[in-house]
Amino acid sequence: MNVLLTGGTGFFGRALLRHWQVCADAGAQVPKVTVLSRMPYAFLERCPEFAGQPWLRLHEGDILVPDSLPVSRNFTHVLHAAADSTTGPALGPLERYLQIVDGTRHLLDYAVANRIPRFLLTSSGGVYGPQPQGMGSIVESYNGMPDPLEPGHAYSVAKRCAEHLCALYGHRHGLDVVIARCFAFVGRDLPLDVHFAIGNFIRDALGSPIIAVNGDGTPVRTYMDQRDLAHWLEVLLSSGKPGHAYNVGSDEVITIGELAHLVRDTLAPGKLVRIARREESPGSFRSRYVPAISKARDELGLSLRYSLARSIRDAAEHVGR
Repeated sequence: MNVLLTGGTGFFGRALLRHWQVCADAGAQVPKVTVLSRMPYAFLERCPEFAGQPWLRLHEGDILVPDSLPVSRNFTHVLHAAADSTTGPALGPLERYLQIVDGTRHLLDYAVANRIPRFLLTSSGGVYGPQPQGMGSIVESYNGMPDPLEPGHAYSVAKRCAEHLCALYGHRHGLDVVIARCFAFVGRDLPLDVHFAIGNFIRDALGSPIIAVNGDGTPVRTYMDQRDLAHWLEVLLSSGKPGHAYNVGSDEVITIGELAHLVRDTLAPGKLVRIARREESPGSFRSRYVPAISKARDELGLSLRYSLARSIRDAAEHVGR
């Protein structure tokens, strides 16, 4: 397998690179990987453990600049994971939308032009829109969607449009496209100072007087370990059924309030948890965000290997390293 990986320096990409590094260190065969990065040297300064890996190459380029994509190196797979989910809130809704849709189109054109047969898009569980009352978990066949007239839904609407582009390119060009609809995650590479609740709770547990819950604590979530995420994406890349979407996440539910207490009990027993009792911010429809993952389990034999408590402990161990 010879993989072009976009978004390789972000959370998803680093999860994959760490997964392949562990496999390589254990003597297992790993793919040849070329990471597209806007600032490859800055990435290696932050993560020097990836320097000098014989299976890894970094290429300076940008998904929004087609001419910056690498000259074909006989890639067999594209794993498109580039989207500013961390810095995304700093972008305007239009900029977020165009980054996702135009970036995906450029990578699909690149795959067709270079006859790369397999393409995995990392999409989002947000494409389903609000989870209906009484629906315990969302299956891939559910065809709900976010409100396209709400600018705050730009990320989720753009991901749905990117999925449709993949379907169109698959239909016209015979490209084997697979969609990974990703939910919520935790791991050593998750930022602790942005809009991810679990990262904020870990930060507070390690260094603040209290663990602060900004909302009312009632939204329901699930969290997959980034090591499971990487394994699942690798399997979907190689073995996912073309033209199909697979939910990627955990199905073990927890409220945000319960999560704050679990982080406290795991990392800082006795620390105060303070719930603000404020409602969710305008534009948010994720009062419940729970995937059904039986399709990935039944078709591909995938499973969850890490408990949430262990994932929290392992993530905390790497803070400051």
